[in-house]
Amino acid sequence: MDLQDRLSAETIKLPLLYSFRRCPYAIRARLALIQAGVEFDLQEVALRNKPQAMLALSPKGTVPVLLLADGRILDESLDIMRWALSQNDPQGWLTKGDAKAQAELIERNDALFKPLLDRYKYPTRFPEQPANEARDTAIRLHLAPLDQQLATQGYLFGDSLSLADAALLPFVRQFAAVDANWFESIRLLALRRWLHDGLASPLFKTAMRKPE
Repeated sequence: MDLQDRLSAETIKLPLLYSFRRCPYAIRARLALIQAGVEFDLQEVALRNKPQAMLALSPKGTVPVLLLADGRILDESLDIMRWALSQNDPQGWLTKGDAKAQAELIERNDALFKPLLDRYKYPTRFPEQPANEARDTAIRLHLAPLDQQLATQGYLFGDSLSLADAALLPFVRQFAAVDANWFESIRLLALRRWLHDGLASPLFKTAMRKPE
């Protein structure tokens, strides 16, 4: 019985995650689920042919969407992260540093940095703003402050990963990949080290495994 049959038969025993491998929102949801040790079924979504079962659960049609075994639906990545870590938070991601500071950093990433990232990554969609201008604004308002925060510590809130690290890493990864050679030349040394360490971690590699 495949996942769609199981869904229609209402016999879900594990949480079912609708995901897209390269989507930064889906990546951070997977990072938290794996970190928490939550077993889940993974349904990779073709964004041009979204499954009707997913759209029935979340009409907005974006990933990630998590269907819990009790029928609850979580369709915001941060809600999925917090739910997973509420089940098990072995390294204290939720309690690293100040909770308000973590939340503010994630909000800055999602509300300020992500729109600038889109304008940099997809310049033809936003002809009203030159890509390099969006790139430089993103560095000034978001990446340079992150670099300063990382200058004296390994991670954003200390010597190990936090919720904020996992929530931001996929977006900085996407920014760096737009022009990898240029990114490696900029003077944000602490930020680049943080990114390289995060991408090389077993946790991130597990989250990025290609679906069968």
